[in-house]
Amino acid sequence: MIKKGIIVSIIGIVAFTIAQLNGYEQFNHPEFNKTRGGFTAAYAYPPAVGILGNATNCLVCHADNGPWKDDGKTVIDVLDKSTKKSLKQADGSFLIEVKRNEIATILTVIGRTADDEAEAPYRNAFIYVDPATIGTSSLSKFAPGWNVNLPMSCKIVGDNLKGFEGAHITVVPSTLRPTDAARDTEISLQVLLSKGGTEKGNASEGISNYYERKVNLKVIE
Repeated sequence: MIKKGIIVSIIGIVAFTIAQLNGYEQFNHPEFNKTRGGFTAAYAYPPAVGILGNATNCLVCHADNGPWKDDGKTVIDVLDKSTKKSLKQADGSFLIEVKRNEIATILTVIGRTADDEAEAPYRNAFIYVDPATIGTSSLSKFAPGWNVNLPMSCKIVGDNLKGFEGAHITVVPSTLRPTDAARDTEISLQVLLSKGGTEKGNASEGISNYYERKVNLKVIE
């Protein structure tokens, strides 16, 4: 009898959860709200470029309509965590060099400068994407052969980092490891500065600005 009671309880919980999911209408990305046989297949929360669909960048879902369009006051940087040195190159791209099968940690720094007169963004999101992986079955959209523990982030502004005093930033560490299958490749760092929540859960109605940077991954033998 006890076992039967437990089974009935589990069935009840599952049924209630399914009912809640089917009745939920506030989606951050409604274009990913696909129903199959009466059940919701997937929910998306940024950043989701190329993961639940074939979106090539953030602008498929989000608007580029915010007050943070001036590049000069926008902070987008990638640092070597151990040295805090920027990996930015003369052309504005970033170069990440890692010895094969060894580990390196980078810091992705995003936000606005301390002297920015516009209201600071509330949340910053980024994702590293290898364009060649869009449309493939792989859940990871990072470069094939490269292990990474955090290729994306969506974080509330408010971090502090030496060299960025007073800036309105987020700082996120990511650890990379090129395996035997890793090759030199160019990927895209996609960045979205946003005000935060969206009206009626519709991402396209939010206030945000989009940026994109090239990142070159190089394996050192």
